[in-house]
Amino acid sequence: MSKRLLWLLLLLTGSSAMAQTPLKVITFNIRMNTPADSLNAWPYRKDKVASEVLFHEADLLGVQEALYVQMTDLQQRLPQYKYIGVGRGDGKTADEFSAIFYDTTRLQLLQGETFWLSTTPTVPGSKGWDAAITRIVTWGKFRDKKTKKVFFHFNTHFDHKGEVARRESAHLLLKQVHDIAGATPAIITGDFNATPDDEPIQVIVNNQDPLHLTDSKAISQTPHYGPTGTFNGFKKAELSDKPIDHIFLKGKFKVLQHATLSPTWQGRFSSDHFAVFCKLIVE
Repeated sequence: MSKRLLWLLLLLTGSSAMAQTPLKVITFNIRMNTPADSLNAWPYRKDKVASEVLFHEADLLGVQEALYVQMTDLQQRLPQYKYIGVGRGDGKTADEFSAIFYDTTRLQLLQGETFWLSTTPTVPGSKGWDAAITRIVTWGKFRDKKTKKVFFHFNTHFDHKGEVARRESAHLLLKQVHDIAGATPAIITGDFNATPDDEPIQVIVNNQDPLHLTDSKAISQTPHYGPTGTFNGFKKAELSDKPIDHIFLKGKFKVLQHATLSPTWQGRFSSDHFAVFCKLIVE
């Protein structure tokens, strides 16, 4: 084999491998900062949360319940990451974020915004339907520096009380993913406060709806790893076998792994939710 042919073969092989480099995605309700949590309060957990992200080398991290001080703490502990997102209270720093952290060594942010889960999604602080509190979705458009693929990431936290709000939030999310991302692949993460058999998730994955999303867990090439439930309430273990934290997909993806991460430190968890992890390839 000539040196020129060998060089071309190596170049093509390298390009093919680069195009298949997986993305690692985590969705994580990190529990708001409140002294009422005692030894489970944020000051005792912030290093644990950051260490999970770093150990699993997440390229994308969708967080829920993060107050501004928590965003600042995580930014300090995740120096190669930046984030997009705003506080749901005023579109600035008030109240909780549903933000997206992204690894700047791997991903380039092209665009990003936040909308509210209400009948007026562009109005900061607007509350929808029978929701107990204001809810949001933050999204980003990214270019993968390794594979050159462009994709979207949407991150959200559905209401914990309003049944109508969760259902209508599901419909609005599908519409917004379609309107914003179009035919471009999209990753959708969040705490949906709903299990797979609840109406909001049934709306999201209804394959009779052309706007439907796919549960990444359902198409993972390797079996799900870890607990199936994702809420632990700072108890000894998960409180249900049914997850309320999910990673959904729109478009062509290959899912290599799916897991619920449940590490403990001397019997304590890093949050009252477990992080959900997915390793995937944008096709």
